[in-house]
Amino acid sequence: MMTPIEVFQQKINGALAELPVLGEPAGLYQPIVYALDQGGKRVRPLLTLLANEMFGGAADTAMPAAIAIEIFHNFTLLHDDVIDQAPLKRGKETIYKKWNLNTAILSGDTMFAIAYGRLSQSDPRLLPGLMKVFTDTAIEVCEGQQYDIDFEDSNQITIPAYLNMIRLKTAVLLAASLKIGALSADASPEDCENIYQCGENLGMAFQLQDDLLDAFGETDLFGKKTGGDIVANKKTYLYLKTYEKASVEDKKQLDNWYAQTTNDDDKKIEEVLKLYRKYAAKEETEGLITQYYDLALQRLGAVAVSDERKAPLLELAKNLLKREY
Repeated sequence: MMTPIEVFQQKINGALAELPVLGEPAGLYQPIVYALDQGGKRVRPLLTLLANEMFGGAADTAMPAAIAIEIFHNFTLLHDDVIDQAPLKRGKETIYKKWNLNTAILSGDTMFAIAYGRLSQSDPRLLPGLMKVFTDTAIEVCEGQQYDIDFEDSNQITIPAYLNMIRLKTAVLLAASLKIGALSADASPEDCENIYQCGENLGMAFQLQDDLLDAFGETDLFGKKTGGDIVANKKTYLYLKTYEKASVEDKKQLDNWYAQTTNDDDKKIEEVLKLYRKYAAKEETEGLITQYYDLALQRLGAVAVSDERKAPLLELAKNLLKREY
């Protein structure tokens, strides 16, 4: 017998497969099909459907918004891969690598439009509220992406600034996914805010773990080449915490590695990871992940529904942070 999560995953995959817009020209739509067919756990639309069910809503009411969120999320991944020039995503070639840069940009733009088209099929009574959350979140995600770009060339990044960047780039979309599910079920304003804050804190934990996996994960398990953040000179929490604790000499080493583009990526990764280990950056990050996860559980605990109704969402939250290094 399937779990509620598995049932919803099946429904989401079915709805994505039935999208009516994926036809000609093939050069535009084949990359979109490829992007949406990459699999994954469909975390964001799952959050929407689970929140909707938790508050007593009907899945059909929330499905258009859930699909819109999944399409939007994949659009952001597509353009993120262009910006990062990432060759792999979920163990497969990225669209800009498999096709070309122009196709990746145009197919991504089309996905953004399709996402709004799906959202517009929501209950007209709910649509204004859903549209506001969706649009505000889309803008925030772009703000986070720009901060991420700006930070690559800055030596003045603080830990609070970095945490705000990942909040915008990653956490707000998980938060909005839950809030949109709650709105679709006519949850109270207080419950909508609590579930939003639950999602934001969960998203912070999720992204910090993603940073950990990029540095310390196994490529086969993680789905993309590890050490990519180091090669790209991304100043993640691991980097910033190491730099905060490092000796003057070790700061110089970090500065030197991040000031150059080397042909020996493996050597760069190896030397930076040595410094991460020296200053316990992995353990520091794990501690912060636990703090955010605990805050997420506190907010979920404040939601005015029974523990039984919360159980599927709690299960998903736990699974999100079980990814292996």
